[in-house]
Amino acid sequence: MKFIISSLSLLRGLQSLSGVLSSSNQLEILNNFLFRIGDGGIQIVASDLETTMLINVKPDLIEGSGDVAIPARILLETLKTFPDIPITLSIDTNTFAIELFGGEGRYKLVGYSGEEFPSVPVITDPSEIELDPELLVSAIEKTVFAAGNDPIRPIMSGVLCELNENYTTFVATDAHKLVRYRRFDVKSEKQASFVLPKKPITQLKNILAGDTSGKVKVQFNQTNASFEHNNVLLICRLIEGRYPNYEAVIPTTNPNRLTIDRVALLNAIRRASIFTNKANPQVRFRLNGQELNISAEDLEYSNEAKERLSCNYEGDDMEIGFNSRFFQEMLSNVHVEEIRLEMSAPNRAGLLMPSVVDNADEDLLMLIMPVMLQQ
Repeated sequence: MKFIISSLSLLRGLQSLSGVLSSSNQLEILNNFLFRIGDGGIQIVASDLETTMLINVKPDLIEGSGDVAIPARILLETLKTFPDIPITLSIDTNTFAIELFGGEGRYKLVGYSGEEFPSVPVITDPSEIELDPELLVSAIEKTVFAAGNDPIRPIMSGVLCELNENYTTFVATDAHKLVRYRRFDVKSEKQASFVLPKKPITQLKNILAGDTSGKVKVQFNQTNASFEHNNVLLICRLIEGRYPNYEAVIPTTNPNRLTIDRVALLNAIRRASIFTNKANPQVRFRLNGQELNISAEDLEYSNEAKERLSCNYEGDDMEIGFNSRFFQEMLSNVHVEEIRLEMSAPNRAGLLMPSVVDNADEDLLMLIMPVMLQQ
């Protein structure tokens, strides 16, 4: 077998797959890309058993057909060194030895039988929905950062997707912060919910961000979900378990409301966080009248920061503490001019949201737990 293809075209395809590769694969064969060579083109597969991704590429010439696994690292590193030139890969169908010709160079590497590569998961009896790529990218960006990393609670290490006839909801939480992103322009006749792992949807976001044409076809059942967009197919295993009742932790009565410029608040917290204790990076909010006083300190090194911001505040005078890192993450993922922070008490969760809703089909709510203030 052999094929001729643009080095840049192949490199771009392999780089989009490389996010699936793992440095701690259970099977040695998973350190390879599977090339499925046929008359209609080449399908390339990467997998870590939890996530499988396929792309289709069109070579300039194909001779023969069959499957071969090619070492991923050495192929990627070699392709990065070429300008955009035609390259030829020739595969011995008996030994799977591979020769790569590029420019004046000739390179040999060892390939493996494609039969050793795990089969691509098939989603049986799937439910299906189509989504706009930009909408899906937005949903992932606004939620995935809030997902947890605790191996003891794997269900919280992903993003919950809930579908019903009225709207679609995406939720992520690590018990310290929570994001609920709801779209009223995405509906499903069949009610369903599933939890998507962080790694594959981050990979999906990166792919879709580079090409927002067409629609994304989403299929899912009880164990797997797939996302098909143009020449890319990503299949991932869903996280098993019962997702926490997130609605129960969202406070409904929040009479104290702060409205403030998002960037000004974000930069003030960034500056204050420099002066916090790294093991306990808390910032203190003092709210009274039309002023927000932000302070932070590190008693061990006698570091201290204080800053005053103009704001619009309605409610009782209040002093409340937040984890500065969590608050920065949330503000960095709300792309609006002004935000509103609603609170009920210093020991109750605060709700952060856009102060003005520009899109009636979109609802974003972020919850952040307060921290106990050091006296």
